[in-house]
Amino acid sequence: MQPKAIIFGINGQDGFYLNTLLNKAGVEVIGVSRRNPAYTIGDVAGYALVEKLIKDNQPDYVFHLAANSTTRHDTVFENYQTISTGTLNILEAVYKYSKQSKVFIAGSGLQFVNNNAPIAETDTFEARDSYSMARIQSVYTSRYYRSLGINVYVGYFFNHDSPLRSERHVNQKIVMAARRIANGEIEKLELGDITVKKEFTYAGDVAEAIWKFINNNAVFETVIGSGKAYTIANWLELCFSYYNLDWQSYVSLIPGFASEYKTLVSNPATIHSLGWQPVVSINDLALIMLKANNDL
Repeated sequence: MQPKAIIFGINGQDGFYLNTLLNKAGVEVIGVSRRNPAYTIGDVAGYALVEKLIKDNQPDYVFHLAANSTTRHDTVFENYQTISTGTLNILEAVYKYSKQSKVFIAGSGLQFVNNNAPIAETDTFEARDSYSMARIQSVYTSRYYRSLGINVYVGYFFNHDSPLRSERHVNQKIVMAARRIANGEIEKLELGDITVKKEFTYAGDVAEAIWKFINNNAVFETVIGSGKAYTIANWLELCFSYYNLDWQSYVSLIPGFASEYKTLVSNPATIHSLGWQPVVSINDLALIMLKANNDL
């Protein structure tokens, strides 16, 4: 019998790459999106929809990837409803109607105390903003339902990218600006602290990690990352040098800009122990994004 999965948040980059992987693996996918009519229209924050989907489909897997990836306080209710309430809705429906389902809940490296050292899944949480607050509550909800016998996995994501990123994310902002400048547009790219270090992992590799993780029967929480940190200046150099441009001639730094962190990097020992390693390097990722944006 063909395995079945429900992906909440299929319209984002993680949902796209996971959907692609599952289709290749022979898994029937039911995608849920708030806006995209190609999938089931619905909101994970609404229990009635979540209950019906899980009760009717009895999925082998449920993936909660829905979120607005922003730490702004004005998104506090959206973050809470999508992340925290969404997690509760999924797990309660699974507990009532589909206890055999394996559930993946997305977490974030941003929800941990950050001392600029590599972060592991066993490190201490810190509610630094509305986003991390919702993520933390989601994890405690997951742990509660795990105590009731539900197989719920939490994967803590660190920065990962693809051509599907919107330009409000700084890595894609840089890619798109380099492309426009190379095409002759006159532009100054305004950026904050380019000495910030973070990971540059490919979203397709992260989808592979999710699949590897949820199909193990021993580990239930892990960070998902490369463990390799690079500065935004490194990314600028890669993107602009692709067009033989000197990025320093086109970038204007915002005076007094305060970044959320100086370094955000994972300690991926646990996920690596499960047999996953990222394949795409930062150089490869830059090429993937630059070529996609140039329709090459």
